[in-house]
Amino acid sequence: MAELTKGWGTVEAGEKIMKILIADDHELFRDGLRHVLTQLDAGVAVVEASDYPQALTLAEVEPDISIVLLDLGMPGMPWGEGLQALRQKLPVEVPIIVLSASDDRRHVLQAVNLGAAGFIPKTSSSRVMLSALKLVLSGGVYLPPALLDQGAEHGFSDSAGGNGQDNAASFLTPRQREVLTLLGQGKSNKEIARVLQLAEGTVKLHVTAILKALNVNNRTRAVVAASQLGLTNTDAATVGR
Repeated sequence: MAELTKGWGTVEAGEKIMKILIADDHELFRDGLRHVLTQLDAGVAVVEASDYPQALTLAEVEPDISIVLLDLGMPGMPWGEGLQALRQKLPVEVPIIVLSASDDRRHVLQAVNLGAAGFIPKTSSSRVMLSALKLVLSGGVYLPPALLDQGAEHGFSDSAGGNGQDNAASFLTPRQREVLTLLGQGKSNKEIARVLQLAEGTVKLHVTAILKALNVNNRTRAVVAASQLGLTNTDAATVGR
């Protein structure tokens, strides 16, 4: 049976919490990650699974899960099948962040296509991991910068959209390209609105148009597309200024 913990102690009844599901088959890694998460928010509570069947059960029986940290290499079923099943069990607004010892571009793209909202290599520092979690919880997207650089230089596989996205992007308005650039930096709608001095509702309309133009169905895949189009360089942060 899963144990609910807050930091290293017990969550008191009625206390407002941020519930995080850690799904990883290595107990030592879960212990270390739980310790890191105590720095994320004073009200963090953790539920843990060590294989895919446990993770799927927790997704059904645990209410109010805020975010899932998922190791792809858990036992129980093939990781693609497990990620897809978990995505279907959880509410659409609950992000799944993949934690993996591998940063293979093909695995990242597959995870994105199956609904992951972010991908954090296990070699990341606690500072990078916390920043990535905060970004995703604010509505942004996190993918490894080195991987995005590789994608821009060498091109991603056709599963990410290929040349069709390049052609589609040529029909984006200058403002939509600015929004896509900021999406490529992982920014949330609120952050994009602040940078471009737009209403958040206007940004949402631009994002919807961008997803449609690039033929992708989520922000994470739009970030991959932005990388392929060379729009993830941090120098692009000056857009709209």
